[in-house]
Amino acid sequence: MTQKVLPTESVAEAYLALLAERGVEYLFANAGTDFAPIIEALAKAESAGLATPKPMLATHENLAMSMAHGYAMVSGRTPAVMVHVSVGTANAMCAALNAARENVPILLTAGRTPLTEDGLAGARDAYIHWGQELYDQAAMLREFVKWDYELRNAEQLETVLDRALALARTEPCGPVYLSLPREVLAAPLTEFSYEQPSRRVPAAPPGAQSAALAEAAAILAAATNPLIVTTSAGRDPLAVAALASFAGRFAIPVVQFSPRHLSLPSDHPMQLGFDPSPFVSSADAVLALESDVPWIPSRVRPPAAAKIVHIGVDPLFRRYPIRGFLCDLAITAGAAEALRALESLLHGRIAETELTARRERIAHRRTEQRRTWRRLEDDVKGMRPIHPAWLSHCIEAVKGDDSIVVNEYTLLPQHCGFTRPGSFFGSSAASGLGWGFGAALGAKLAAPDRLVIATLGDGAYLFANPVAGHHAAALHGLPIVVVVFNNAMWNAVRRATLTMYPDGSATKSNSPAFFRLDRLPAFEAVCTAAGGYGERVEDPAELPAALARAVKAAMEERRQALLNVICDAPGGPL
Repeated sequence: MTQKVLPTESVAEAYLALLAERGVEYLFANAGTDFAPIIEALAKAESAGLATPKPMLATHENLAMSMAHGYAMVSGRTPAVMVHVSVGTANAMCAALNAARENVPILLTAGRTPLTEDGLAGARDAYIHWGQELYDQAAMLREFVKWDYELRNAEQLETVLDRALALARTEPCGPVYLSLPREVLAAPLTEFSYEQPSRRVPAAPPGAQSAALAEAAAILAAATNPLIVTTSAGRDPLAVAALASFAGRFAIPVVQFSPRHLSLPSDHPMQLGFDPSPFVSSADAVLALESDVPWIPSRVRPPAAAKIVHIGVDPLFRRYPIRGFLCDLAITAGAAEALRALESLLHGRIAETELTARRERIAHRRTEQRRTWRRLEDDVKGMRPIHPAWLSHCIEAVKGDDSIVVNEYTLLPQHCGFTRPGSFFGSSAASGLGWGFGAALGAKLAAPDRLVIATLGDGAYLFANPVAGHHAAALHGLPIVVVVFNNAMWNAVRRATLTMYPDGSATKSNSPAFFRLDRLPAFEAVCTAAGGYGERVEDPAELPAALARAVKAAMEERRQALLNVICDAPGGPL
């Protein structure tokens, strides 16, 4: 361990230097009057050639947080975000909840309205410094973050920052919140000493008890029709290979329900799609692997005699106020570690004749499932408005295995296959709209040589502060492809209403309230206005060529592209 000493003039300089020393590469931010010491410290560091996180301007806080989210999920590193006092924190809350539900480590910081009215450097000097102050600024998002604190003085800077990063990176990972009063940042500091590397590190990941693993192995060994349901096992890329090996060896079908990560390659023989409903009702053992919602109880339930095992870094999802899924055994462990242990424990315990029969049964069901998917693609490929299945299929044809797709609702993964870990990312469990555009920009920042495609609904695009998003893409040189599935409606609202009231008045109405998004702007023109390539697509036959043009713009011309694709809603018109 080395004690390092850095000459400084302010706490802000020390703060930025320590962030860089702790491996924080980027500071995503939307600034306010509280940023003056940070901006001054960045300018001084640049002129002196000192290391700091690279500042990444985003002109809305939801965008800044979503960009940080996307960067973290692809790079595996922890970014920092800074927003403007109370109002900036309020704008960042939706994205903070997304990051919390998806266990994304982010250091979210905010300035604080100056504490003093006079007398100190950084004291109040603007009208807004009274109206923006809150009694407890962190209270508004305390339920979302793992930890919150306010920096009080220079003496505690190293402890506070190291604790923030250690907690963010400890499983289950998640965002933390630190407020930074302007007077504290501006306070004079002639010298800053700290340990390098840090001696306050994240906790080791949780490990499963051998007795619990043995019990899980016994349940799976006794089952004749086991099922694995996962949502986020692929958050750890090592878990993808572990799941592929385990499911293949013991002939256990896998359903990726509402996937947020690729957990099993599309071409794996045990991959049985994305809807657990057809399989849960006949399963005699269900392994819910990093799955917050393994089935929808109002639609389907496992048999009463079925054994249910939950495995994950937080298998009971303690931050969910109510979650009543049956659970005979819960194991706190990373997916990769648990699967490797279970594979060893199950070795030789299931007869080969049983495994052969299972494989044949699953192969038949998988073949029929895929035939149904392909038949739908053939049936709708000439449909106008364009069917989402055809658009998803066309995206598959153009993307390649190395691409990254960030999906906010609209892509249908059964019509767009993925084989590489870290190639697919979906909306968070909280489903806070406006995430996908910014997350795709962050993904491109983390993987600049890979094609990044954001698939968004029209509503998700509007929520993403698209002018700010296109500005960030141009400003930072992040040429992504945005594909808007434009059905001119809130389809989730439509589905929810029709599900509750299938024979109700809304079904018969020509214009039910709050469904339609009429008179939408020309989304492609917004991208063009930012210097990108934009195109409206209405003819399904033109989709392959239009997608190819968009990819060429992003990958060869190095400019962002947007396709405004006029679509039907899944399930047909209202």
